[in-house]
Amino acid sequence: QVQLVESGGGLVQAGGSLRLSCVVSGDTFSKYWMAWFRQAPGKEREQVGSIGWSGYNSFYEDPVKGRFTISRDNDKNTVYLQMNLLEPEDTAIYYCAGRLTNPGTYQYWGQGTQVTVST
Repeated sequence: QVQLVESGGGLVQAGGSLRLSCVVSGDTFSKYWMAWFRQAPGKEREQVGSIGWSGYNSFYEDPVKGRFTISRDNDKNTVYLQMNLLEPEDTAIYYCAGRLTNPGTYQYWGQGTQVTVST
């Protein structure tokens, strides 16, 4: 049974930084294309970005380009989301997700971690 557990969320002032972590267990982590999503109150869930199996390729959506960085450590079964220059609009629940193929459907999801950015 594959499990994803996020951590690292919290309250931060605008302009600050946070690093989220997502630990994957139950299968070989390097088999999974990983992504981060977020869902703000009253809004649909949106993808933040994704990272390939080896970690050499990463992709970002426009709202976070240049501010967020996704990385992974396959030895630690962990994917990270480094968030810099945070804005109040980044306030959301952040989820990590994994899939075996790219493209494909994300089959596995974490429970989410809350990020709140204050003005």
